[in-house]
Amino acid sequence: MVGDVVGSPGREVLKRCVSLLREQHHIHACIANGENAAGGFGLTAQTAQEMFESGVDFITGGNHIFDKRDFSEYLESSNRVIRPANYPPTAPGRGAGTFTVDGVTVGVLNLMGRTFMSPVDDPFRCADALVADLRARTPVIVVDLHAEATSEKVAMGRYLDGRVSCVVGTHTHVQTADEQILPAGTAYLSDLGMTGPTDGIIGMDAGAVLDRFLTGLSERFSVQRSGPRQFCGAVVAVDPSSGKASQIKRIFLRGIA
Repeated sequence: MVGDVVGSPGREVLKRCVSLLREQHHIHACIANGENAAGGFGLTAQTAQEMFESGVDFITGGNHIFDKRDFSEYLESSNRVIRPANYPPTAPGRGAGTFTVDGVTVGVLNLMGRTFMSPVDDPFRCADALVADLRARTPVIVVDLHAEATSEKVAMGRYLDGRVSCVVGTHTHVQTADEQILPAGTAYLSDLGMTGPTDGIIGMDAGAVLDRFLTGLSERFSVQRSGPRQFCGAVVAVDPSSGKASQIKRIFLRGIA
């Protein structure tokens, strides 16, 4: 799984790294969070296609997934891009999906946290219903919980332990160092981190972010264009017959020119 891809710098990193990492780690399937891939806010059909051409198989979203208004139609028609499942049911798109690689069906569920986030439905109750539906089709299930609070992410990992293969967090753009296999066989990492520009502040140009902290006022944030880039993510080994994970390894590559 690839952490939040930020703007064109993040997409360029995907082009350089995904195919190499797939070969190096014998990766069969690649899932990436793309809610910041288009100019740092949202996703477009063109940027989604660019991510697929870079070696990504499936894209998850988050609270910025609807920032590009004309993306709703693509969300409705795509079977490889999902948004948080606990948005209102009238929201465009789907919150879960599947894809098949090397004869194995992989289920993907996208959820959004409620602590310090926009109001959405209960992600735990939503997970109960959709995990049961996915398990009827495959034991291999990856959950992307897009959330601010680490405690909420840890709680979801414990809640779904043994029912899904992997629970990983996105949204904070800062990779955590708590990767583990939970007691019932679910791989867990609180946050995958960010794939994009290293300089700036979590992928954004530092000036506007600092202005907001210092004065309470700022213009719209923009992606940090200059400087080195980074790749963040994790590789998880899963038994396709049981859906249980046996290993999770963090990936953090800095200094990508």
